[in-house]
Amino acid sequence: MMGKKLGEETIEISARVNGTSVVLRTPANRTLLAILREDLHLTGVKEGCGIGECGACTVIMNGKAVNACLVLAPKVDGADITTIEGLGDEKALHPLQKAFVEHGAVQCGFCTPGMILAAKALLDENPHPTRLEIREGISGNLCRCTGYQQIVNAIESVAERSTEEER
Repeated sequence: MMGKKLGEETIEISARVNGTSVVLRTPANRTLLAILREDLHLTGVKEGCGIGECGACTVIMNGKAVNACLVLAPKVDGADITTIEGLGDEKALHPLQKAFVEHGAVQCGFCTPGMILAAKALLDENPHPTRLEIREGISGNLCRCTGYQQIVNAIESVAERSTEEER
């Protein structure tokens, strides 16, 4: 019988995920990405590179966009996490989800969840970003299909709508 490997101790974590409280026991060296996909079955969070370079696993944690592949379980304890599943549904899409569809910013769809969450974090912090600020806000998210222009247009349209609503 083999003993535990170094770093395999389990910890209990509690967090709010998409508005629901969850409590889990998990190895301390496990990533938020694995917890979301494997334990909570939130497969909208994608695994791309696994080293924080592509943004496919972007979620919002405590109000900030983070790469879930880089967040270890102890950091999840007490956190408030939003995944793409927490933004909208078939009956009522989030304005960003709707804008991505309307502007053709969804092609293969692999980057879309992370891109939308990066955009949401940006708009939550800066509701009226310039085009340059939008490009900077999504710069950690790679897309191989769209060329980014449709994505920038979609985000910009949501920012413009929020400006109109404030008037």
